[in-house]
Amino acid sequence: MTKEEKEKAQAGEAEQKHKEDEGHREKKDKLASLKEELKKKEEEAASYLDMLQRLKAEFENYKKRVERDQAAFFEMASKDIILKTLPVLDNLERALQALSGGADLDSFKRGIELVTGQFGEILKKEGISVIDPVGQKFDPTHHEAFMQVESDDHEEGRVVEVFQKGYAINGKVIRPAVVKVAKARS
Repeated sequence: MTKEEKEKAQAGEAEQKHKEDEGHREKKDKLASLKEELKKKEEEAASYLDMLQRLKAEFENYKKRVERDQAAFFEMASKDIILKTLPVLDNLERALQALSGGADLDSFKRGIELVTGQFGEILKKEGISVIDPVGQKFDPTHHEAFMQVESDDHEEGRVVEVFQKGYAINGKVIRPAVVKVAKARS
């Protein structure tokens, strides 16, 4: 091998080594870049996890606060209704005392009617209405059929008699009326 060939071979080897070093450096830089990006993503994930855990704790606290507030609200609402109905109880007790004290039956009946009216007014103020369906077409969402009766005087499917009044609060049935319904003669 001539000197010139040797120099060319050495130059080729040097160039090859330089290319390998450069490729190795690029891979090293790329690896460092990927490690840095991974570190940033791990920090971001940890930040999101922390935020999620905080939100979860805040939501749990919110649920507990709402439950406490609802319990307090229902307690106050119950207290309010009880305070409104206590005068009815007082009047019933007075009526019983009057009866045992020798009051006549007509006075007693009138007193009970007044107390019933008083209680009805309290219910009305609270949004409670009576379902009194005599003569109406039977409606299973508002009425509960207790029995049927054959009738020539009433159209089939009409309410003939109410055994127990029904009640609704703000239009929503809380207790259906228990009724007798007309049916055609067989």
